Amino acid sequence: MEKEELVSLQQKVLKLRVEGKYEETIEACFQLLEAGIAANDPKSILTAHINNAASFYCIGAIEDAFHSIDAYVDYCTDNGDEDDRLNGYNVLFLLHEYNKDYEKAKKTLARAIKLGKTLEHYNIVSNAYSNYSSILAIENDFENALSMAEKGLEAAKLHDPRTPILEFRVKLNIANALIGMNDLEAAEQFVIEMVDDPLLDSFIREKTQVHDLYGRFLMKKKIYPEALQAYDKAKELAESYNDRNLLKGILEKRCELCEVMGDVQRGYKAQKVYIDLLSDLHQHEVTMTAVKLGVKHRISTIERRANTDFLTGLYNRSYTETTTDKWLAEAVTKGESIVCIALDLDNLKSLNDTYGHIFGDQIIKKIGQACVSQIRSGDLMGRFGGDEFAIILRDLSIEEAQHKAENLLEAVRSIKIQKDGIYISLTASVGVADNVNGTIRTFTDLFHQADIALYQAKQEGKNRICTMS
Repeated sequence: MEKEELVSLQQKVLKLRVEGKYEETIEACFQLLEAGIAANDPKSILTAHINNAASFYCIGAIEDAFHSIDAYVDYCTDNGDEDDRLNGYNVLFLLHEYNKDYEKAKKTLARAIKLGKTLEHYNIVSNAYSNYSSILAIENDFENALSMAEKGLEAAKLHDPRTPILEFRVKLNIANALIGMNDLEAAEQFVIEMVDDPLLDSFIREKTQVHDLYGRFLMKKKIYPEALQAYDKAKELAESYNDRNLLKGILEKRCELCEVMGDVQRGYKAQKVYIDLLSDLHQHEVTMTAVKLGVKHRISTIERRANTDFLTGLYNRSYTETTTDKWLAEAVTKGESIVCIALDLDNLKSLNDTYGHIFGDQIIKKIGQACVSQIRSGDLMGRFGGDEFAIILRDLSIEEAQHKAENLLEAVRSIKIQKDGIYISLTASVGVADNVNGTIRTFTDLFHQADIALYQAKQEGKNRICTMS
């Protein structure tokens, strides 16, 4: 796929998510992830993972959101830059907030603020301060919530180009903190100004939030009829774009207000609407379960492809490394032997130079097919690019592994490929090493030992097996 097409797919994903079309976003992320893996384009892969995470969050698929975050962070470690790390903090915060793990949420925001300042991404710094303020307000720490919101406003003013909605979002948190502190005179200056701000004509979610906040402000002042009008307006707005979570909070406050007012009739109606919403939310969850099942099926297809070498169909280095690390960790407690066989085709460069790289690729595919037929179903074989392979064997002694290596080498020797009327014989050099009674605990160290043995086999004339003793 051309670079322009990948960029176009990235833009499509971002546009769909901004528009709140989360199921369509997930589908587009599927396409982008598949294309990004095929083109080995890190930015496309990261964009797909992080937008999947945000979209899963918005449909309430928290487990899947965490899964996408894990995939994002894992891939970002080797392929992302500082901007990608910063984006990861933003989405991770949402998940901690959802789970009401406020300490982790605050730590994540603190990291985002620190990195955002370093990168001078003041829009992200401002949002992080705003979110920090919201968490503190939930914890009834309104003084610190106000301090954080004021820092967020300072950051918003540093953002270039100047973005009014960024500053508006921070002011919502300032007003919220002031109301919580019962500083209603100071809060009024913010709330009245924000309710009538024409900027809100383009930002319906913020418009809903400010009417919700206005209702809370009026309740504090015990101006109940006007407070109810504000909540009614907020309810109408939330219903217009189907924000169920925000609507639930608004309806709860309307019920509480009707009880305070002693308005039995209106309170009954408010309660009925609230009950209907809860029923609707349950039906929404049922629907989302079906959506998630479909999405999981598509994601599992991508994962299989993401873990697979495109040429041979064997596992790629990343999957081989991760799985072997897991096996080695388990082997320590089980006292299990883990063996690595490193296999490298002899003279591939000469064959490529003589017959071309397409022919060389055919050879590599045949070697993969021949070798994988010699290992057990529970063992692991991965390709490391070029013509080098790693075979990981569980619960075999070094002597048994040497015998397995002989079978692998014989399988390579038995491959006969015809080219221009000539049959070409193949050989390989093989190195064998084990985890030395659990003292080797990472794939990197285990493969390094097998690779040393493989190098020795090359030095001794190729077409042979050497074992690390």
